[in-house]
Amino acid sequence: MSIVITGAAGHLGRLAAGFVLERLPASEVILVTRRPEELDDFAARGAQVRHGDFDDPDALPAALAGAERMLLISTDAVGRRIVQHRNAVDAAVAAGVRHIAYTSVQKPTPENPAFVVGEHAATEAAVRESGLAWTMLRNGLYSELLVPSGAQAVASGRLVHNAGDGRTAQVSRVDCAAVAAAVLAGGGHEDAVYDVTGPELLSRADIAALIAEVSGRPVEPVPVDDSEFIAGLLAAGVPDALAARFVTWGQAIRKGVLDPLTTVVEDLTGRPPRAVREVLIEHRDELFG
Repeated sequence: MSIVITGAAGHLGRLAAGFVLERLPASEVILVTRRPEELDDFAARGAQVRHGDFDDPDALPAALAGAERMLLISTDAVGRRIVQHRNAVDAAVAAGVRHIAYTSVQKPTPENPAFVVGEHAATEAAVRESGLAWTMLRNGLYSELLVPSGAQAVASGRLVHNAGDGRTAQVSRVDCAAVAAAVLAGGGHEDAVYDVTGPELLSRADIAALIAEVSGRPVEPVPVDDSEFIAGLLAAGVPDALAARFVTWGQAIRKGVLDPLTTVVEDLTGRPPRAVREVLIEHRDELFG
């Protein structure tokens, strides 16, 4: 079984490639990226590294050729992702791919105010309409994203948020990659939707307490409303457009649409997911000195 991973030079792509290579011969693994030179280590292990760019649709089928299953990792090109992802889906069909696993977001429905929802919902629709088998990997919020915000909270002594009492089961990228590898390299999973989550639901107050525990410094959770949150971002130099996007995550958490808690990680990988505390400890030295 040959598989292809797009965006293979990114954080999630590299992790997924590593897990796949634990399960399949390197000769069956195709890694597609705009930056092939960054995957020399995988090429040395025998994986096929190919150049591919979602903004160059004519060349994409050749980059995907020979693969039966594809991990379509969502790009970071907000505002252009629908076109990019549709190009990738069309190329997969043209290349003879039979199954697409797509990294989506939890609850990509109109009730979810997170700014990324529209692009993920449109991509899920394109994948379903392709006629190929599919798996939706609806990853929770990455635990690693708490590291930079945790560092700011440690420096200021305050974790400012607009999430209210909402809770999320933050999940490590490592676990998301392991689940993706299990889907790619294992049998089944056709037309399945998986909410990929960490092991516990945490409020922002819980997270502030964890940051304080790991850093050894006091961190106070400071709930604010949306307008105060945006004002704080703007005062910190965040551009208007980014501030408007960031505020929607707190809105989604507050609304309770990012609160699935599942056993998918353990069910598919055979090991429990990493807790937020573990991720913070892993980054303690670089963040908290």
